[in-house]
Amino acid sequence: MTAEFTYHRRIQFAETDLAGVLHFSNYFRLMEETECAFWRSIGVPVYASDGDRIISWPRVATSCEYAAPARFEDELELVLTLEKIGERSVTHQVEVRRDNRRLALIKTTIVCCAMEHGRFSSVSIPAATRAKLEPYVRTDTENQKAKSS
Repeated sequence: MTAEFTYHRRIQFAETDLAGVLHFSNYFRLMEETECAFWRSIGVPVYASDGDRIISWPRVATSCEYAAPARFEDELELVLTLEKIGERSVTHQVEVRRDNRRLALIKTTIVCCAMEHGRFSSVSIPAATRAKLEPYVRTDTENQKAKSS
């Protein structure tokens, strides 16, 4: 079974609308918070100096499927897994859960980029980073099971 990264987070009042429901845009903030915590957990910075350049991971695609609302004071479980590691990109998903019930599924593709002289260009994912990411990649069977649930 693939390793999962789990992050717990309580919904704050400022993140909700007048009905006390988590505003839809804040799901993406939760994803980003979970993603940064994941990178820290594997010892890879999401923004780091590498000699004369900066290595970063900008998003090139993201989507969110909503199933049920999260509300003020809900304790959420955010589970990150990787769907695919390409030569220069990583596609991951964060499942947002409350009491083992899926509230949302957020999918994001990020690209390994170097910034030199004020310009971004995609670069190959370093071998050491790839090795730390590989335990979190879902198998084809796991991806099929996740799509059917």
